[in-house]
Amino acid sequence: MKIYNSKHESIALFSTFLLIPLSGLATDIYLPSFPDMQKAFAVSSTGIQMTLSYFLISYGLSMLFVGPLVDSFGRYKLVLIALLIFAGTNFALALSPNIQFVYAMRILQGICTAFIVVGKRAFLVDIFSGKKLQGYMSMLSIIWAIAPITAPFIGGYLQQLWGWQANFHLLGIYAILVLLLELIFSGEASRALKPFHPQQILTSYKAVLQAPDFFLGLFVLGTAYSMIMVFAMSAPFLVENHFGFSSVETGYCALLSGVGVMMGGFLGKANIHKPLVKKLASAILSIMFMAIVMYFNGAYSKSIVWLMLFVLCLHTASGFIYNSYFTYCLTRFPQYAGVSSGLTSGGSYLFTSLLSYAMVSILAINNQSQLAFSYFGFALLIGAAWVPLSLVFRKRNPAKQQV
Repeated sequence: MKIYNSKHESIALFSTFLLIPLSGLATDIYLPSFPDMQKAFAVSSTGIQMTLSYFLISYGLSMLFVGPLVDSFGRYKLVLIALLIFAGTNFALALSPNIQFVYAMRILQGICTAFIVVGKRAFLVDIFSGKKLQGYMSMLSIIWAIAPITAPFIGGYLQQLWGWQANFHLLGIYAILVLLLELIFSGEASRALKPFHPQQILTSYKAVLQAPDFFLGLFVLGTAYSMIMVFAMSAPFLVENHFGFSSVETGYCALLSGVGVMMGGFLGKANIHKPLVKKLASAILSIMFMAIVMYFNGAYSKSIVWLMLFVLCLHTASGFIYNSYFTYCLTRFPQYAGVSSGLTSGGSYLFTSLLSYAMVSILAINNQSQLAFSYFGFALLIGAAWVPLSLVFRKRNPAKQQV
């Protein structure tokens, strides 16, 4: 097995940071192609949105279980295998004969992405510690936010120039290029792989999930990200069908949405040492207020400019919540790096997939006021989790209330 060499640290970190946004790239780059894919496969809008939901569900479920595997069998080999399969599924998707084949490939992609993301997060835990590790973990959500910013923007132009297949061709090429970087400059960094003992694995899962601040945090993360995903799933139909713009404009709207998420990430990193409960309370109240104003504004305004201004502000608040609690969860159990990393993303993505799909199915969002209503509903859910969280943190040492 190839062992990680610290003399290649800068390039290995670069490769890691290229892979961290992979889940966002896989979900967001083809969003502007939703209407075109709907016509190509002759399915409903919900049928196309399910390609996103299948990825999120398989990704979330896999994240729950891949942690022990990367802790026991190493990160490096599993990441390489997953990257190779991920690249192949994208090229296969571009040749999809029917929507069922698309669903199958998206499920497989979700599984591969889980191995890649968990493995590379654990890689950072292997080579860093203390404040440096905490800083890099906080940076992850900012880097992750690059995907919602750039992917739909690029995808909109790819859709207009070459059609929906071009999105998956690009993802396949991207995976192959990073695979080469990993082969040349990375390696296995774990110095103490754990034996694959089911009983010990169950013990680690129990230790992590029994912590109420961690489990409730998964719900908070999933709900905060659901705000972003509901917009992502609705935007192509709002922008292209309701407002009559093209896939390129959908990309620009997604770009602005991603800018909000990244701004929230930077805001979270800047406030990393402030009490978590207070940060959450401020963000929840801000979302509720903005959602109410957005709702009533939607009754009088039919402008996409107003819609996107509200989306920018609301996604900034959502990104702030996500960055703050994401950092906390990832660094909560350093002794179970793989397990906690997998559970953090897996649990939150499961909540995201269920909540976002439920919202677009029940509400059938087709205007600004309905989107605002969904944001307010998500804020109420986060607020419901905040109440027991505040009690948990109040009982603990105040020094541990920092992230």
